[in-house]
Amino acid sequence: MPAGSGRKGGPHSPQGAGKARAYRGPRRGQGRGGWTPWLYLAPALVVLGGLLVYPIYQLGLISFLEYTQAQVSGGEPTTFQGLGNYRTLLADSQFWQVLLATLVFAASCVVTTLAVGCGLAVLLTRVRALPRLALMLAALGAWATPAITGSTVWVFLFDPDYGPVNRLLGLGDFSWTYGRYSAFALVLLEVVWCSFPFVMVTVYAGIKAIPGEVLEAASLDGASQWRTWRSVTAPILRPILVVVTIQSIIWDFKVFTQIYVMTNGGGIAGQNLVLNVYAYQKAFASSQYSLGSAIGVVMLLILLVVTLVYLRLLRRQGEEL
Repeated sequence: MPAGSGRKGGPHSPQGAGKARAYRGPRRGQGRGGWTPWLYLAPALVVLGGLLVYPIYQLGLISFLEYTQAQVSGGEPTTFQGLGNYRTLLADSQFWQVLLATLVFAASCVVTTLAVGCGLAVLLTRVRALPRLALMLAALGAWATPAITGSTVWVFLFDPDYGPVNRLLGLGDFSWTYGRYSAFALVLLEVVWCSFPFVMVTVYAGIKAIPGEVLEAASLDGASQWRTWRSVTAPILRPILVVVTIQSIIWDFKVFTQIYVMTNGGGIAGQNLVLNVYAYQKAFASSQYSLGSAIGVVMLLILLVVTLVYLRLLRRQGEEL
């Protein structure tokens, strides 16, 4: 009898053959299963390709052409300009002023939104059920309000003649939208008002998922609420905070409706312009569609760079994303 032929689990025994088949089976299935997720994602990828990739392609293409009202109406042929539109844009001093204002305004909105949202998320874990429900409903109501509706309401609230805010604060006929900084501050408050519910709900869900033993241990060690948040809660919630931060950066950097409605198209002499409104004015008010497209491409590149740098810094700190 060959050695090992009667041994249990040997290569020629029924048990050994079964193990070999069990080992080869997942390998064959693994090859097929590798395509299965992509088959499920294919419809969504097709839709995203049509709604996202193609418009970005058209945006980039127009930015390299001379495309004004004359070309749109067919009066003049479309000509290739190369980087000419970008050179014109970068040589415009107003573009750099608007870019700086956009960066400062977006950063202020992001920081304030995160601070308010995280603070209220922690507050939701401290209050009773009825106040928590009331705060949730109020926040979701602000979140569900369309941007143009919320902006119109805020303009009325801070109206120098009929608004109740000036009366309560005793400011008389002070116009919030007349000065550059007061107008930006008013828009910032409205942006935070309609943006913090997303941060609050997301962070609150993350806090509720933290095991109670961890927070209880920090409390028993004598950690204050701020120390517990900084040393225990925030590190655990860091993946969630990454998501809400990136979303806030994207939303606040491309604010359009609030600025356009509340400052009447960018403020007096364009003092409250941001890049999105500036691109709209170039493309549609001045019929310089190629310059408007170039501004859109610049905005897209800035958002990509900011997001990639932010993610890279987190990965250097050893965070798993």
